[in-house]
Amino acid sequence: MPTLRFEGTYTALVTPFLDAPGQPVDWATLDALVDAQAAAGIAGIVPCGTTGESPTLSHAEHGQVIERTIKRLAGRAQVIAGAGSNSTREAVDLVEHAERAGADAVMVVVPYYNKPTQEGLFRHFVEVAAHTRLPVVVYNVPSRSVVDLAPETLARICAASPNVVAAKEATGNVLRAQKLTQMLGDRLVVFSGDDPLTLPMIAVGARGVISVTSNVLPAEVARATKLALDGKLEEARRAHLALLPVHEAMFVEANPGPVKAALAIRGLGTGVVRSPMVAPAEPARAVIAAALDTYARSAR
Repeated sequence: MPTLRFEGTYTALVTPFLDAPGQPVDWATLDALVDAQAAAGIAGIVPCGTTGESPTLSHAEHGQVIERTIKRLAGRAQVIAGAGSNSTREAVDLVEHAERAGADAVMVVVPYYNKPTQEGLFRHFVEVAAHTRLPVVVYNVPSRSVVDLAPETLARICAASPNVVAAKEATGNVLRAQKLTQMLGDRLVVFSGDDPLTLPMIAVGARGVISVTSNVLPAEVARATKLALDGKLEEARRAHLALLPVHEAMFVEANPGPVKAALAIRGLGTGVVRSPMVAPAEPARAVIAAALDTYARSAR
């Protein structure tokens, strides 16, 4: 299996739902979103992550979203399939399915709700990684999972599991990205998991972003990321700061409500999120619409 290069902007893809009884997956809009991402030159797509509302997908839907994304993308960009769970056994099933479906890599989130110890986290990731030949991206997001994967534990995981090759770092702490780069160097690719921190994280060694905003502005986020990676710091700073109000608007309420609302404003999808999530309240929608409008006017 050839070695993949992980660098640039990867979109944490939403899962669109129809505004109909049962809120089934809106397959036509999913296809349109995948096509738009490919046309914008995105490095890769990450379906069935947090932004894809994976906790509310049935097992059948999860598998179908992964399979359809891979088929529709048809090699135009990488697919890093969301394959995490708070059950090690279920995570193993998900990574095995992703490999059969033809994903390029898998993203495995830190187990949520259970509150495992660092030893439990170590054993979880080593066990999951042992059940696939695919590259594994570890997703650390303590605001969602409650527990934080310590850098020392991640280093142990990397030593035990050669196919753990990257980390989506979403602690909201630039110093954490710096620590991982210092400890692991080229052994581990670090991705920003927070759009507003992409530029500062690249400055201390990150190689890109797994982005929410790029659902709505894929070419623009990809450009800002590439400028930073290419060392064009003044241009990168301008591009990053121009996008900052949009990044902030995407989290004016809990993700993915705002980004789905933004897509709906632009005519892509219904904006429907599954319970217990709810659509953003009107004041939040106004913030989202204003941020998109301001960015569009500044880009003219």
